[in-house]
Amino acid sequence: MASDSDSETKIPEDLELRARIDRSLRRPVMFFFASGAAWLAVALILGFISSFQSHDSRFLAGYEFFNYGRVYPAHVNVLVYGWGCQAAFGLIVWLMARLSRKECSAAGIILTAGHVWNFGVLAGMLGILGGYGSGKPWMEFPAAIWPLLLVSYFFITVWSFIQFRCSEGGKTYVAQWYLVASLFWFPWIYLTAHLFVFVFNGHPVMAAGVSAWFKYALLFLFFTPVALGTAYYLAPKITGRPIYSYSLALFGFWALAVIGPWAGMQKLAGGPLPQFMPYVGAAATVLVLIPALAVGVNILMTVRGHESEVAASPSLRFTIAGIVSFVVLGLVGMGLNTPEALKMTQFTLAGYGFEILAVYGFFSMCAFGGIYFIVPRITRREWLSRRFIGWHFWLTTYGIGTVVVCSIMGGLFQGAAQEAYNHAWHESATLTYAYNVGTTVAWGLIILGSLFFLLHLLLMWARLGRRSQHPTLLNASHHGGSPHGSDGDIDELQTSEA
Repeated sequence: MASDSDSETKIPEDLELRARIDRSLRRPVMFFFASGAAWLAVALILGFISSFQSHDSRFLAGYEFFNYGRVYPAHVNVLVYGWGCQAAFGLIVWLMARLSRKECSAAGIILTAGHVWNFGVLAGMLGILGGYGSGKPWMEFPAAIWPLLLVSYFFITVWSFIQFRCSEGGKTYVAQWYLVASLFWFPWIYLTAHLFVFVFNGHPVMAAGVSAWFKYALLFLFFTPVALGTAYYLAPKITGRPIYSYSLALFGFWALAVIGPWAGMQKLAGGPLPQFMPYVGAAATVLVLIPALAVGVNILMTVRGHESEVAASPSLRFTIAGIVSFVVLGLVGMGLNTPEALKMTQFTLAGYGFEILAVYGFFSMCAFGGIYFIVPRITRREWLSRRFIGWHFWLTTYGIGTVVVCSIMGGLFQGAAQEAYNHAWHESATLTYAYNVGTTVAWGLIILGSLFFLLHLLLMWARLGRRSQHPTLLNASHHGGSPHGSDGDIDELQTSEA
């Protein structure tokens, strides 16, 4: 057993090590977060334009590069690759360094690769708006872009894997399972899909099937593990208690690993494919509820009894909102992927609502929680405004809830009208008018919230944040925490050891 003097000596050493890790990663991590937030604002503006055009075709009709057929795919791809991937990169790089207890010795290479990634996203977006998109969902960037992004990915993330392999103490945390899995799954998904769609000269039906699989594989095997790894890091760290159940964490991880790769083909139900394939995809999407419930119970039981921390901590509030959205995602997936529901939702707005719930309601909320936790540590400053954080949370929560509800409800009514063979097809579009208007208004709210987030983040990057001995909390009467950043800093309580 270590003596009290040994423990007192260890604490300053740990603090110094964490400080060195944070200093070594300040530039690349802040670059990913800030550029991702900037791309998020662009994606949301494009989403607002496409949503407005869905109920008023005259909006920006005089500008060819802003027609719906170009703006909508640009909106989705910028949201996924501009915001989602860069937020994931920042989280992975910082979390893996902290959990592996290793400084980053390749910050310059990561930063350079990050600039290349942003150039690829910019060129891809301009290519789509210029009419050179591929037409494949979530793969609309011109074919010359994907190799550039893949090479950038390897230079960004390979160092995190090296840190994991060289980590000290032999400890492996639950968060690391998910993060390491995402490191391996992304290149497999991305390379496989793009090779079969753009390189190998296969049948167009095969390309459609691969494209449908790619979308859901990216959701469940990259964005989901990064979000869950972040949640499994933050919940025990902020509350100061270990994960509720190690066994439940292990079950949730392997359930996701087994179920996730099978989803996606349900989008081609009724197409010229073997009939078992779409329904296997539908069953897999339904079964995502299993890891969602496992993770939801585990995280919520971990924070049980710490409701004051959830109310006060920006990081924990966003994280819990994201985990609740993951459970809702599993329930919505179960409802939308029954054989009866597939007939009504396959060609409607319902699929868009499900995807936005996954990318923004689940992943992005967990990512925001991670960013609000990480940024004060790498900038050595506290967030400037509780109000900015509060406005960001509530505008985002209300906005995403409205987008998802309007898209899914509008999609169900639209699908029911499409199935009514005694009515004209165009009547199904008129039924969604009010829901499209609601979606447009909701995107406006989300844009406003994201602008508060971007402004706040840029001020922190400029190191204009306030110096404080207490963390930035949403509840001004709640004091405590560490002077080294909001919400405390206790690595040893992060989670159960493997």
